[in-house]
Amino acid sequence: MQDQVNYLAPVAEDSVENRSEFVWKTYAHVVGAILAFAGVSAYLYQSGISERIAMPMLSNWLLVLGAFMLVGWGASHVAHRVASVPMQYAALAFFVVAEAVIFAPLLYIAASIEPGIIEAAAGVTVLGCVGLIAVAMITRKDFSFLRGLLVWGGILALVAIISAVIFGFQLGTWFMVAMIGFAGAAVLYDTSNIMHHYPKHLYVAAALELFASIALMFWYVLQFFMSRD
Repeated sequence: MQDQVNYLAPVAEDSVENRSEFVWKTYAHVVGAILAFAGVSAYLYQSGISERIAMPMLSNWLLVLGAFMLVGWGASHVAHRVASVPMQYAALAFFVVAEAVIFAPLLYIAASIEPGIIEAAAGVTVLGCVGLIAVAMITRKDFSFLRGLLVWGGILALVAIISAVIFGFQLGTWFMVAMIGFAGAAVLYDTSNIMHHYPKHLYVAAALELFASIALMFWYVLQFFMSRD
């Protein structure tokens, strides 16, 4: 989720062929980012790195939550400030690896709690995101009005995390549910921006935005599933 990219003509003003090509490129890169994330995560788990970094990160878990949000904002910010496609790829690659490292302890704990819980959470995340993307694409509505809500929601979430660190309270299940809703709104917003506001050369940045929102949803869906055990 990031400021709308309005400094160049959006692809929505281009030909049908160019719009279609942009959308397919964007979603192909989203799928590629998801597969790369899965590959890096599997490597971290199988190599034992996840286990080694789990305890240090779990002892500062609320700080990890804050880092998770800040890394997403930072990578998106960089991706939107560079014109070259190679630099956009560099931002996407950095974000995918950073996400895999931040997810590593959560996935390690989840795998030890219940076999199949990661796959179940991933399935729910995919179904939810596909549904939201379908809503945006079928209605063709411009959901850019969600930007203010997402900005304030993100600030409030970060304030809640910092407050929990300072005062030592647990954020609880309702915070997870609220963040799943927040991530869903971000997916809707990002899909709308892909259709209405991105210039055609920023398909990698568009993919980064959407992947970040999908990762955010997966993060909290998985935590919600874990909280039931």
